[in-house]
Parts: sequence; structure tokens; C-alpha cells
Amino acid sequence: MSAPLNLISENRCFGGTVGFYSHHSETCNIEMRFAVYQPPQATSKPVPVLYFLSGLTCTEENFIVKAGAQQFAAQYGLMLVVPDTSPRNTGIEGEDDDWDFGSGASFYVDATEQPWRSHYQMYSYIVHELPTLIAKHFSVQADRQGIFGHSMGGHGALVCALRNGSSYQSVSAFAPIAAPMRCPWGQKAFTNYLGSNQNAWRAYDASELVKEANYNRPILIDQGSADPFLAEQLLPHVFEQACTAANQPLTLRFHEGYNHSYYFITTLIEDHIRHHAAALCE
Repeated sequence: MSAPLNLISENRCFGGTVGFYSHHSETCNIEMRFAVYQPPQATSKPVPVLYFLSGLTCTEENFIVKAGAQQFAAQYGLMLVVPDTSPRNTGIEGEDDDWDFGSGASFYVDATEQPWRSHYQMYSYIVHELPTLIAKHFSVQADRQGIFGHSMGGHGALVCALRNGSSYQSVSAFAPIAAPMRCPWGQKAFTNYLGSNQNAWRAYDASELVKEANYNRPILIDQGSADPFLAEQLLPHVFEQACTAANQPLTLRFHEGYNHSYYFITTLIEDHIRHHAAALCE
């Protein structure tokens, strides 16, 4: 019997509702939080569901508050689900020491190294436990789901889709960490969560996964040209080259003068909602 779902708060928004929830996660072995936007259409019929994975330091609130996605989700009849970016308050020593590792920085992997493996099972939480929970408690078409994200969450979205092509009919990303094995953020996280064997890292690197994924659905990535993390951490060209070699459809767009912030996301959020609606909505 699954643990109960706790409603923390709820507000009307564009004819639908934004709710914040908590529940005990069996996968992460701790309380987890997430946000859901239920569009007005969900009151009369099941609707497709779109997951958004946020970036480093974010919680389940940032995207819901800042991105302006609800009006477009209401227009197309898409439910939005936004999980937290990591387990919290686990008691693991050092969990809150670094902004780019630990709390708010799960990198959406299933940790295999101690002490992180006891709670940091975010890949399985996102792909398996959370969708099961959403299907039980909300009016969704569970066989019609997409995923997108920003930065660390863009990395997570690409990985989840490429590893589970039959589960995600659409995927997109804003400024994703596209080749984490080659960048300092990814190397730090993977070493601590997954150990030193880099063969294990490949399961969470989109630029490696795409070589054999056969996803074959269009991927949309938007990237700001003034993003301070572009050259060292994000590496979209590495992913682009891997997609070209694998004949994976990719639209990679650069936007002059835009940085890594939510101002960039809110500028392009309608394009991304439309991208997912084209694949998910009848």
C-alpha cells in the first residue's frame, strides 16, 4: 500500500490549479516534494502529462513560479509535474556543503556509492515511482508523457528520454549539461555518486547514450549564447555531433545575448510547450 499524498498548498491559475505536494518516497527513502499544474481540461477528461526537471540549487517551486508555463499548458491541455531536484534533510554528512553537489544537485542519477546510495535514487524516482504516483492521484493519460528540463535538469530529461524511448513521446531542454562526463560539474557528481569507473557514467551521459538509443523522435534544445557556463560545463556541440553521427533528429538553437537564467526560459517556454503538445495531444 503506497504512502498518502499530502497537499501542502493549492492556487487557481489560468482556469486550472497549481498544487504543491509531499509524500514518503520508497525509492529515495525520505519525504519528497513536487508541484503539479492541473489544466482546466483535467476536470473533464484525462490529459497528457509533461515532467520538468529543474537545475542546480532549484526546488519544486522555481519553474512553477518563474517560467510562465501554466498559461500554455492550459491552452494545450497538458498537466505539468515538477519534482524537487534531490532528496532533502537526509542526515548525510556534507549534503549541504556544496551548491553543485548534494542537496539540490542530484544530477538525476541512482547513486551507487556510500553514503549517497541510501537516498539519492533520483533516476528511478523520476522514471518509475513518480509517474506511478501521478497516474494514481491525477487525471492523466499515463501512456502520453513528455519530459524537459533546464541545465542539470536538461541533462536529466535527455537521459530519461534516451533510456526510456517507449515511455517518453517527447523531450526538450534549456541549456542542458549535454556531455557531463567531459565537464567539471558532471565529473564531480559522477565520481561521488557513481564511483571512479567511468563505464558506469555513460548510462547518465546523453552524448554517450544517443549513440545507441534509437530514440528517433525530434529533440529540441535552446541555448543562450551569453550563457557563462556554455563553454566549460554545457557542451551542446558535443551532443550535436553525437546526434549527427547517430542520425538522431535534433534542433539546437542558439539565442544571441541570452544567459542561463529563467528570463531565458520564460522567453522560450511557449515554443517548448508547443513542441511537446505536438507529440502528446491528439
